[in-house]
Amino acid sequence: MKILISGATGLVAKHLIPVLESKGHSISRLVRGKAAGDDEIVWSSESGFADGEARKLEGFDAVVHLAGDNVASENWSSDKKRRIRESRVNGTKLLVEALAKCDATPKILISASAIGFYGNRDDEVLDENSAAGKGFFPEICGEWEAEAMKASGFARVVTPRIGIVLARDGGALEKMLTPFKFGVGGVIGSGKQWMSWIAIDDLVGLIVFALENESIEGPLNATAPNPATNADFTKTLGKVLHRPTFLPVPEFAIRLMFGEMGETLLLQGNRVVPKKAVDTGFEFEFDDLEKALSAQIA
Repeated sequence: MKILISGATGLVAKHLIPVLESKGHSISRLVRGKAAGDDEIVWSSESGFADGEARKLEGFDAVVHLAGDNVASENWSSDKKRRIRESRVNGTKLLVEALAKCDATPKILISASAIGFYGNRDDEVLDENSAAGKGFFPEICGEWEAEAMKASGFARVVTPRIGIVLARDGGALEKMLTPFKFGVGGVIGSGKQWMSWIAIDDLVGLIVFALENESIEGPLNATAPNPATNADFTKTLGKVLHRPTFLPVPEFAIRLMFGEMGETLLLQGNRVVPKKAVDTGFEFEFDDLEKALSAQIA
């Protein structure tokens, strides 16, 4: 297939592109700024595509849309919230509108979403049929997915709701490792909040599976089958690293340091299960947390 990928310099795409290329697919990238070669198309989530660049969207078999501002890079000021929304909702809107104008439209659009769709749900088990949560990030995810689904008139649309990605070279795990390696890692807040995680290899595999499996449409929970509480996750990470985990981080400290971002991403959680992936026959390589962490940290 001829596949177009946005967010091509991000963590997921860095792992996905080599796998797709190894399977014989031809990859082009959406980039900001200036194209470095014929396989790059210039766009922005603010203004979309110039005429010359929009014409280059013709003839792709599939689009994998992974672009979005990093939600955990800084506190959620009003400007940061604007950037989060614009990069996801407006960016997806502009991409879908441009693709719809092509004479030869793609047959598949995989447009990333996040388990933030469900909001904070305590111990409730959440699958793809569960309702959206309430608050800033669930609203963003809902709008984000709605813009992607507007492509359903010309493409099979899949919106993977991605959980906490475990990868040695970026994302949440990389940020966790430093305090743990120095022996100051510990439970965050009550430790009861659920962490719905997925190993990067399984996330890549699930995206490829969705590309190849015509029965998959709509929301797709991209999480491992066995979510863990923060307390269990902390204990397991400490075990893998052979480091103590006795220094808890109190809730007030998280709120003081990170504000709404910390409240949403660190103190709250949701217990998400990949019902659609399991029901359609996807086999997880890493469904055990200790095995997944060991593979990334080894």
